[in-house]
Amino acid sequence: MEKLEEVDLCFPQLNTSCRKTVRPQFEAVFICSLQFIVAFLTVALNLLVIISISHFRQLHTNTNILVLSLAVTDFLMGLLQMPSEIILYQGCWILGDFICAVNFLLGYFLVSVSVGNLVLISVDRYVAICDPMFYYTKVTLSRVQICICLCWFFSAVHSCWILRDFLRQQNRYDFCFEQCIGTIYYADKVVDLVVTFLGPFLVITLLYLRVFVVAVSQARAMRSHIAVTLHSETVKPKKSEIKAARTLGIVIFVFLLCSCPYYVYTTVAENNSFIMSSLVFPVWLLYCNSCINPVIYALFYPWFRKSVIHIITLQILQPNSSKANIL
Repeated sequence: MEKLEEVDLCFPQLNTSCRKTVRPQFEAVFICSLQFIVAFLTVALNLLVIISISHFRQLHTNTNILVLSLAVTDFLMGLLQMPSEIILYQGCWILGDFICAVNFLLGYFLVSVSVGNLVLISVDRYVAICDPMFYYTKVTLSRVQICICLCWFFSAVHSCWILRDFLRQQNRYDFCFEQCIGTIYYADKVVDLVVTFLGPFLVITLLYLRVFVVAVSQARAMRSHIAVTLHSETVKPKKSEIKAARTLGIVIFVFLLCSCPYYVYTTVAENNSFIMSSLVFPVWLLYCNSCINPVIYALFYPWFRKSVIHIITLQILQPNSSKANIL
């Protein structure tokens, strides 16, 4: 088995250049190929989701607007963040200090937006299942749009605050030329853990436990032909709403599963600085969630499969294609 101790300079003409690890050729080619495939699928699949929801009028629902926001986040993750992580894996950062800062900021920002979208989706499903009579009065299109804008805005503020010291003194922990090292104090790591993982996890879990209880009650009522009573009114959540809650619940569960290794690793690590190339598995598992989401849609949403057929066969270029019946 080949050793990974052989090193070389990233920039041979500079004595102060960082060293790169020379990996076995098969390992390097295999991992890089896998990373490129994941990045390509993430961009392509989420682009299909974006086109589907944006083009077909039947999909212009409040819930799908939230799914669209999540798909845009995942699309940007595959288009902008994953390629830079592939470069970091090589051990040499060649894009300069500014892009290094943008890379860290974009990573925190997109993950934070994803978490915010998942919380909004959980709230949407909670209202739709637990209070169906007042769903369309409480969850309006304008309110959903405002919540999405606030989600993106506060995610940007949170990311800039977490990386405030790194952005001010970016080269503080650089030990060689063209090194990309993130600097985050342990207290900030704990704040990020609470804001983007533990807090949302608690909210999402509580909401979906309530949704699960109501969905089970609804299923029993349907079998016994007895209406479910909510708030002293005889109301039945739609079967499609329950199915959507189940699908989006899977999306949320997969995200939590993919994000756990990353947050455990970064929180347990005592060092304030870390090189992203040393976090290959936790980071890419977190990013791979952006590729998994549209796969879940394809498995559980018939409308997504139908819309993809319309897109691939170029039927969306026909007049009035936006009014096609794909539900």
